[in-house]
Amino acid sequence: MIIFRYLAKEVLASMVAVSIVLLLIIISARFVSYLAEAAAGELDAGILLTLMAFRLPAYLELILPLGLFIGILMAYGRLYVDSEMTVLSACGMSEKRLLAYTLITSSFVACVVALFSLYLGPEGVRASESLLAEQRNRTDFETLKPARFHELDTGRGVSYAEAITEDKQRLTGVFMAEMPGEDSGTVPSILVAESGETIVDRELGTKYLLLKDGRRYVGRPGEARYEVVAFEEYAQRLPEPDYAVKPKKETDGMTTAALWNTSTIEARAALQWRLSLPVLVMVIGLMAVPLSRTKPRRGRYGKLVPAILLYMTYLVAVNSARGMVEKGSAPVPGLLWCVHALFALIGVTMFSWSGLRNAVQGLFSREARRETA
Repeated sequence: MIIFRYLAKEVLASMVAVSIVLLLIIISARFVSYLAEAAAGELDAGILLTLMAFRLPAYLELILPLGLFIGILMAYGRLYVDSEMTVLSACGMSEKRLLAYTLITSSFVACVVALFSLYLGPEGVRASESLLAEQRNRTDFETLKPARFHELDTGRGVSYAEAITEDKQRLTGVFMAEMPGEDSGTVPSILVAESGETIVDRELGTKYLLLKDGRRYVGRPGEARYEVVAFEEYAQRLPEPDYAVKPKKETDGMTTAALWNTSTIEARAALQWRLSLPVLVMVIGLMAVPLSRTKPRRGRYGKLVPAILLYMTYLVAVNSARGMVEKGSAPVPGLLWCVHALFALIGVTMFSWSGLRNAVQGLFSREARRETA
């Protein structure tokens, strides 16, 4: 038990360190994307941290397997380089026992990944969708700041309001300018109005910005021909918001129980994907043990690059198999499990390769001695 605790501590410590680094990289990239949407007025800045928290389980269910794989390679690679593995072997620590200890640690991580993939991940997706639904149903002025210009239509226009009421229902001192591209053929226009508010067409569900008591100026810069229209009310259709935080597939937000009771091929593929992630953890634990073998002169990172390439091939193969199952084009039933079985066989072959090679070399040595005799 002392050796097991020591090995598990080394592996889990390396796994946590690698997972934290990978998680920070992914979170930083996603958070920058969210900040850009908040700056454009598409998302409320106050919900960004909440959205990130809801998305964490979905990130961790993919990060933890890679973190475990690299953690085993780094931990055991250090033991080989520092000759600690040689000492453990001299004390009776066989490679089969090392594999058994590694699989016990991997089973713990597999349970954590199963918790994320089967329960917490879908819950986070549903929670983020609920939060975004509230964003869609709120007033369109909640992200606007008074006395500040806001970009419209990806830089083709700007809006400005002198003041916004506390309930975010009404604008005063409204200015809007639309400057379309030269190749669009649309004439630039400027709108000024004393007030504005959002109205909804109940039959169509379309939102409009209703401006009151204003003027509209239409014309091209540098030309004397301008059209000036005074209005008491002017309604302009508002575009539907396009939020980036949406599930890639409808099944991503379904509970595992709902997937189990749904007979569509998309639901079956999503269920198999969720169940396959814990299996993936066990298979990479099997493959990592022989890949971590190294000689002191080669260093602990000697096999890190080919090992990561093998892991990426495994993950891409599983993801491709899921896509085939979703499209109904899988060449064999249970394609995902066939992929897991294939890479498990690769792991067993790599683990047994040194023993098979020694047996073959011993056989040829005996044959050579017989011929000499």
